[in-house]
Amino acid sequence: MSLVKNVTPAAEAVVAPTRRQRAALASPRRAPSRWISTAALVLIGVAFLVPLAWILLSAFDPAATVGIKIPEDATFDNFSSVFTVDQTLRPLWNSTVISLGTAVITVAVSVLAAYPLSRYQMRFRRSFLYGILFATCLPITAMMVPVYSLFVYLNLLDSVPGTIFFMAATSLPMAIWMTKNFMDSVPISLEEAAWVDGASAMRALVRIVLPLMRPGIAVVFIFVFTMAWGNFFVPFVLLYSPEHQPAAVAIFNFFGTYGSVAYGKLAAFSILYATPVLVLYLLVQKLSGGSFAMAGAVKG
Repeated sequence: MSLVKNVTPAAEAVVAPTRRQRAALASPRRAPSRWISTAALVLIGVAFLVPLAWILLSAFDPAATVGIKIPEDATFDNFSSVFTVDQTLRPLWNSTVISLGTAVITVAVSVLAAYPLSRYQMRFRRSFLYGILFATCLPITAMMVPVYSLFVYLNLLDSVPGTIFFMAATSLPMAIWMTKNFMDSVPISLEEAAWVDGASAMRALVRIVLPLMRPGIAVVFIFVFTMAWGNFFVPFVLLYSPEHQPAAVAIFNFFGTYGSVAYGKLAAFSILYATPVLVLYLLVQKLSGGSFAMAGAVKG
């Protein structure tokens, strides 16, 4: 017996409107909300693109102003004026040393701190995590007065290593939270297999966990590096010698050097200042891609 029944034209005419009505009910009109969300996204995009366009155009404009305009005679004079040892090269090198040292110390300590929090059941783990979360909410400006007194007492003012350790300490709470979340996604059964073969916990961390969470480590590294790269307040307070100040502080000194603001030179310096971070992001993203491929190989 055939399971398909013939439908008469009259019944088809009755059923067809019902289907159209169901389709209309399943996909209601969303034009007003869509237009509102599109307009909001356009405004946000313009808010980001206008400063970027001003920097790119003003960097090649010898007569740049605060307004956006296409340069009549594009030139590289702004770059040649600021690309000197005192104004650009030394501050960029100081920024690299401070940011790289801060990121390396923070990532190393956060991995060691996040491992027991992710793998072991401890009595006060939740309270400890909430304490770390509270530390992320402390404003840096509220801590600088006692920190400055401490640096004076320890004779660490104008010390690049002291500044690096302090910036690493302030970056640790958020880095520990991020590292723990990435470490939770690595199956613990892989470590258990290594333990059965006689590997210690530290060896399993280095040989099993860290290779699988390389993208997470790269994210934490880039996050800490960019925060340290753009940090102005801490180096401005703790480092007073021009030979030790990073590029974030050099921008502040750049205004005073020329009296009135030289917008073209400021835009050129801003492009040189932002380039290393962009290169680092692209490089780390390329090197760390696909490292989570083994994460789904074993089910927990």
